[in-house]
Amino acid sequence: MPTLNIITNVPGDRVTSSDVLKALSKAVAKSVGKPEQWVMVSLTTDKPMMYGGSEEPCAFGYLMSIGSIGGEKNKAISAAVCEVLSSTLKVPSNRVYIQFSDAKASDVGWDGSTFA
Repeated sequence: MPTLNIITNVPGDRVTSSDVLKALSKAVAKSVGKPEQWVMVSLTTDKPMMYGGSEEPCAFGYLMSIGSIGGEKNKAISAAVCEVLSSTLKVPSNRVYIQFSDAKASDVGWDGSTFA
């Protein structure tokens, strides 16, 4: 149940959101190692943002998963997500931050209960 939220200052009229979402979903599933049926992604465009004193394209991502992340694996996940953001939104990888969160199954709700 990896969940990736991306916020960017890239104008929404420059992107086809469904294409970006599909590419991010596949990248997360592959790099995290969980079936895509459990992956959720969201994309927020047009957000006023500044990185390093510049309003050039940038992005912030938050990835939460129950296990399957951490340490060296986060580097591979970061590379996969940054590749999608670079190719679809034209956001350079050096203008992307990603926060990783390894959640306990009992702290994630699903289907009226939790995963624990």
